[in-house]
Amino acid sequence: MIHLLFPHALAPDVFSIDYALLHKRGIKAIIFDIDNTLTYHGHDSTPEVDQLFRDIHLLGLKTFLLSNNSEERITDFTRNIDTQFIAMADKPRPANYLKALAQLGLKKNEVVFVGDQIFTDILGANRAGIPSILVDFIRLPEETYFGKRRDVEQIILRIYRCMGLQRKRLGNILRNETR
Repeated sequence: MIHLLFPHALAPDVFSIDYALLHKRGIKAIIFDIDNTLTYHGHDSTPEVDQLFRDIHLLGLKTFLLSNNSEERITDFTRNIDTQFIAMADKPRPANYLKALAQLGLKKNEVVFVGDQIFTDILGANRAGIPSILVDFIRLPEETYFGKRRDVEQIILRIYRCMGLQRKRLGNILRNETR
């Protein structure tokens, strides 16, 4: 059961992922979480994130946002981003992950989910059968503690690394400069 908490790959952030490489491996869409994955919790998108989505689309990949946030929050976030989304996704329940696949018209092995939380993002993607990439969560410099859940996540990641799984499930997914 603990294997459901293990991501298929790790990345420092969304910008270090080699989306062209994923596309070459047959991935056709990237589903993202928003808060602490793409931007600080509750913040708007940044010009860098807007450009990331444009670059991903230029590669021929589709994008999708799956968030436990409200529709209003996601609509504000996507002001400069052309992407589909599901609000109030009730992660980690797999139903809306599967609904996102249906809206994209893709199979589980053609999509990758990218998020920052093991107990919502990664668990939900894994329960839905979708490969998952865990990124380090984004936090403001003045934020020093995120609670017991993040402490438990660090223990799970130590087990994951000791088992050597980070290179075996999706292979290296990082850009050349971060390998």
